[in-house]
Parts: sequence; C-alpha cells; structure tokens
Amino acid sequence: MIQFLVGLLFILIIGVALFVNLSPEFGSPPSKKQRETYARSSNYKDGVFRNIGNVKMDMSFGKFIKMIGGYFAENPNTVPTIDITVSKIDSMDIVNYSGSSRLVWFGHSTFLLQIEGNNILIDPMFGDVPAPHPMLGGKRFSKSLPIEIEKLPKIDAVIFSHDHYDHLDYGSIQLLKDNVDMFYTPLGVGAHLAEWGVAETKIMELDWWDEVAYKGLKFKSTPAQHFSGRGLTDGGKTLWSGWVIQSDKDNIFFSGDSGYGPHFKEIGERLGPFDFAMMECGQYNELWKEIHMIPEETAQAGLDVKATTIMPIHWGAFKLALHPWTEPVERVSKKALALGIPVVVPKIGVPIYINTPDFTKDSWWEKIN
Repeated sequence: MIQFLVGLLFILIIGVALFVNLSPEFGSPPSKKQRETYARSSNYKDGVFRNIGNVKMDMSFGKFIKMIGGYFAENPNTVPTIDITVSKIDSMDIVNYSGSSRLVWFGHSTFLLQIEGNNILIDPMFGDVPAPHPMLGGKRFSKSLPIEIEKLPKIDAVIFSHDHYDHLDYGSIQLLKDNVDMFYTPLGVGAHLAEWGVAETKIMELDWWDEVAYKGLKFKSTPAQHFSGRGLTDGGKTLWSGWVIQSDKDNIFFSGDSGYGPHFKEIGERLGPFDFAMMECGQYNELWKEIHMIPEETAQAGLDVKATTIMPIHWGAFKLALHPWTEPVERVSKKALALGIPVVVPKIGVPIYINTPDFTKDSWWEKIN
C-alpha cells in the first residue's frame, strides 16, 4: 500500500512538472540579459521585484490555516444565481466611433478605451477561466462578452498591469497578437508575450514612473502594491503596475491590482488630478489586504489620486475570493457617498463617456441575485 501511494505521488509530481514546463500558458521568465537591465530599477533586488517599503502579503501559518478553512466553510452568494446578461456592442460601432473618449467594460479589469481615434485594450482577459487549465478555476459569470475577440477591429495598443491569469491570458493573446500595433507592459511581462509569438518590436516594457508617447497619447506606468508570477518558481520575476493614459483632453487612471498604500497619494500629486479612475475593488480578504484593497480603501484611494469620478473594477466576472459577488460595489458605493466622490457602475458592455459619465442609479446587479 505504501509503495502504491509513493508511486502515485511520484506520478503526480511528474505530471505537474510536465504540465508546468510544457504548457504554453505559463509563458516564459525574462532572460539573463533582461534581468541584468532590471537591476537598474530601484524596486528590483536579489533577482525579484519588490513593493515600496518591501510590503508583502503576510501569510503566516495561522493565516494560511484560516484561509484554507474559509474555502471549506459555507460562503453564500459568491457567484450570481443566474448568468449575467451583458450589453452587446457591434464592431462597426467601434470602427465608426469618432466622439469623445469612452470606455467599454468587459467585467473584472478588462476595458476597451476609445480615445483620440485610438482603440486601446486594457488587461484584455477574454477567456472563460482565469487559470492555466479550465479545471483549475471557476468560469466567467457571463456566457458571452460585449463583443467577441475575433470581431474586434484593429487595436492600436494593449496595456497590461501584471502577469496574473485574470489579467494576462494566453488564449486572448493568440487571438489578438496579429491585430495589435503595440503592447505596453511592466518590466519582465514582455517575455511572456514574446514566448507566445508577439514580435519583440511590438513590445515595450516600462518601469514605475516611465512614460511613452504614442499617437497623440501618453502612457505612464505607476507604482502598485501587489506581486506577480504564473508558475511555481517565478514569483516576483516580473513587475506589476498601474497606468495613466493622457490625451490633450483627458487624464485617466487605471490602478491595476493593488493594496492600499501611500503610492496613491504620490500618483495624485505627481500625475493628477484625473477625470476618471478605474480602481481595484474585488477579490479581497483581510488575510491578504496588503495586495488587494478592501472596498472602503478603494474609495479613499480614489480621493488620494484626485479622481473626479471612480469606477470599481476587478469584480463582476470571476470568483477569486470568498466575499459575496456584489459586496464590492455595495461597500465602495456607501463609502464613496460618505467621502463625496462620485461612483460609476455601468452594466457590462454599456459605454462610459469620460467627460459626461452617467450617474443614474441603476443597480443592475441587484436584479441578478
């Protein structure tokens, strides 16, 4: 019996090793030459990227046991009782649009931004499951997307915040790569794209506070308080960040994934105020609040970056934590009201116009529970 169990364990280990090493979903770590250039980054030390103040998730043994116990406990309403219905947008509507800057939310942290005649995708995760294999994650809350990835018109640029599966998706890249002019990523993330067949001439990596001009726009990488990694041994090998997207008319902030910290005030002081801010608000837990904001912190971070209007993101598509699926928007809306900062919560697929956001109270999520 012992020999059988040992043999089974050996086969399991070999299977996991083969899966990690042979599956393209895991991407590729940066090369030695790339790592040598990262040494010039102030937040790169001993071969890994670090948060400001070396903040990291404090997962003690006691916290780990508590986290595991939480997944075995009853957690009601963590997913919708029915599929979320999304608003559809036609490809020709995108092609022919020439108005003021607008965003289309795909749920979670994925957006199409149309600005100054450019089509910009932000963290384009269009897959059904945020994991390297369908059996390793829960499915998307909606059966469809506002527009299928194959029907998207030419994309001028794609911006990524970090390399986690719910933000950087192998399948999406395979469908997008030949239809995109440029990819902008934090340091190291470009290695995944190159491994997946994206031409290196179309990839640009930025460190925190770096900026690049593109077709009348400016993209600026900003600090975030998070972590990275897609496999078992590549934690911290790539950088994570937020982004500022500026035109002559609009100043937009995308937080990426981040715990609450003093970097938000610095971003506001250096690059704000912002007309619109997409702020992480979901998949949180007090056990890992260092790397994901609690909703009340999201509202405060919106004030810190000097945003005129905020939109809670990182919710509405996947279950990656144990809170009720509508709790993020409910809690952040309450706190934002107390702080006096407007909140926009569009139905997935409904365009958001940056300069004239719709503040009509339509709690669409309440009709789904």
